[in-house]
Amino acid sequence: MRSIWNGAISFGLVTIPVKLYAATEERDVTFHHVHRDDGGRIRYRRVCSLDGREVPYVDVAKGYELPNGDMVVLTEEDFLDLPLPTKRRIEVLQFTPADQVDPIYFDRSYYLEPDEGGAKPYVLLRDALERSGLVGVVKVTLRQRESLGALRVRQGVFVLETMLWPDEVRAPDFEFLQEEVRVRPQELAMAGALIETMTGDFDPAAYTDSYRRALLEGIEAKIAGAQVVRPQPPPQPPPADLLEVLRESVEAAKRNRAAAQREPPGPEGGGTA
Repeated sequence: MRSIWNGAISFGLVTIPVKLYAATEERDVTFHHVHRDDGGRIRYRRVCSLDGREVPYVDVAKGYELPNGDMVVLTEEDFLDLPLPTKRRIEVLQFTPADQVDPIYFDRSYYLEPDEGGAKPYVLLRDALERSGLVGVVKVTLRQRESLGALRVRQGVFVLETMLWPDEVRAPDFEFLQEEVRVRPQELAMAGALIETMTGDFDPAAYTDSYRRALLEGIEAKIAGAQVVRPQPPPQPPPADLLEVLRESVEAAKRNRAAAQREPPGPEGGGTA
């Protein structure tokens, strides 16, 4: 794995240098948008909606649209002035019972590895946190965005779970919650019995992505049946012969001049002779 962020855990007066790694990766089957007829890749360009011209990446900025349609254009310099005290550190704010942190707040998971000189304080905080049964509530800045986070221990390694802010979690405002739905005791008992018969220890290895497997099998079948398109490179014009181009230009100029000489002169202004 390659680290994507270097910084430190700030824990009271203790600073623990760490490296951050993505803890998860998607194994989805990826596709390109292609032309159905020949398999050529579909390319997308950055085009300005006002003048229709393609915009180089260096001229692309971020825009905040106002309710009236006006746009506030922000450059990289505008973002540099914003306060980000947690840009290079994971600031521990408090410790709290894990069951008080609703998983709906969790966004992404990262592993933390001690950086040079940080192994001992890392292990010390890890063991103390694991023994306490608590999780650390932290603040951290990743990709120019400050987030809440939860710091916990998994398989001897700190895991940082970035979290959504409270105003980013929607309230479940559904009509049926206002209805009075009656459930009979025997129905509730039967549902509980069903849950009990389906209860077991969680083993993630027991579950597989059957859709992805079937999709890959379908792709392999197409390969085996030679249903593969090899996109052809776009045709390139033959290199121009400069002498031939000049000769054609001279001939074209001669033809234009001869045609102009054959045209009758236009009427001249003035009276009759």
